[in-house]
Amino acid sequence: MREFHTLDMPGPKNAVLWDRLRKWLQAAKDMATLEEAKAVNLDAIEDEIVLLQRELAGKEHIVFCHNDLQYGNIMMEEDTKAITIIDYEYSSYNPIAFDIANHFCEMTADYHTETPHILDFGKYPGLEERRRFIRIYLSHSGHVPSEAEVEQLVQDVEKYTLASHLFWGLWGIISEHVNEIDFDYIGYARQRFERYWSTRPILLSSHGTSPSDGATDS
Repeated sequence: MREFHTLDMPGPKNAVLWDRLRKWLQAAKDMATLEEAKAVNLDAIEDEIVLLQRELAGKEHIVFCHNDLQYGNIMMEEDTKAITIIDYEYSSYNPIAFDIANHFCEMTADYHTETPHILDFGKYPGLEERRRFIRIYLSHSGHVPSEAEVEQLVQDVEKYTLASHLFWGLWGIISEHVNEIDFDYIGYARQRFERYWSTRPILLSSHGTSPSDGATDS
């Protein structure tokens, strides 16, 4: 991942995340039924995007990100153990913390079961595992990160899980109406939004809770 993040790709080097969230929100509103919109409190998401951008943007390190680094997009050659990252459909410049947060969130998924849309947030990596991952990430090319560097990125990543939940929640609503794959996109979207509302008061503690925070944790 760190090597991928060092790629110098052509084009603007600005974060795409916030504009993409707004575009996907508008698309989701245009496509969702009233029942679907109510189930995930879609009308409240615009304000949440504004809140997250204000809280998170401006100090992040922008790099070329994969944005969908789930296990199915990481290939390992059996003999050499060489790793290849595939599927660049969502790749763009974005904050490092968003790409790592998204990778951590994908650890809760198993797309090879009879219910591939069901997420198990009990599989989300614990604090020590997250620290270990980030310490190794920051140690690429021989750099020895300070504990302050590690802890700062750990905290930033946790906050960006909120952006990941909105990102893939909106994706689920849109996909329900444009994809024909046998997958419960709405069920998946509901879990991502429920996780957003249940963790938001903890990760953005200074902002209190939202009237929508009644959603149950997954």
